[in-house]
Amino acid sequence: MIRQEPDAPHPCEIIPGDPACGLVLACDHASNHVPPDIALGVAEAEFSRHIAYDIGAAAVTRILARALNAPAVLTNFSRLIIDPNRGRADPTLVMRLSDGAIVPGNARIDEAGKAARIRRFYEPFDAGIAAALAAAGQAGRAPALVTIHSFTPYWRGVPRPWHVGILYDRDERLARPLIAALAADPAGLTVGDNEPYGGGLPGDTIDRHATVNGLANALVEIRQDLIAGEDGQREWADRFARVLRPLIAA
Repeated sequence: MIRQEPDAPHPCEIIPGDPACGLVLACDHASNHVPPDIALGVAEAEFSRHIAYDIGAAAVTRILARALNAPAVLTNFSRLIIDPNRGRADPTLVMRLSDGAIVPGNARIDEAGKAARIRRFYEPFDAGIAAALAAAGQAGRAPALVTIHSFTPYWRGVPRPWHVGILYDRDERLARPLIAALAADPAGLTVGDNEPYGGGLPGDTIDRHATVNGLANALVEIRQDLIAGEDGQREWADRFARVLRPLIAA
């Protein structure tokens, strides 16, 4: 169900942590919230789908942040308003059609309308991540940036076999050992190496904040049916806490 509180929350949820822990977490698609003054014209049922947010990703991020005492930044708005994991010039920054669902409120948005959404939603998320990374630098330790996402079990009717995927672009310092650690998990996981899609997206969150600053990074994609409930969310957060802890320490 869509989260549409009378008083819109701040565009970002900031979880404090130890800036010297070596890690900053971000969740780009944490919420399906739409403030009452934005009319997207999308049916209520669509807000329970992946087109509105990454199911389970916010809970995994919060649990993992607590487990590792890591700072985290999560969105408090639906990706249907604006997608903060896109570059400003990306044509999918504001989606007019998403996985078969038309978004009438985005159909005729002009450049001024996009700019207003960038100021109100996109830039505060960017600022939250930048502040967490800057605090880590001031604490004397260059952090890794890890973003948490979820993906659908099927795409256009084709099943996706991966339990989890690790996405990256040119920098494999964290991604490669993370893939190896997950592949060695006794649960016998099917781990995607830049699957279910590639990680090199110009202007995305990793590109804007990690690549340009020379920081180690990884984009985590967990299959959403595995983290739709509390037990799965805790299981996967605990798993990532176990594998990330020694990697970050190293």
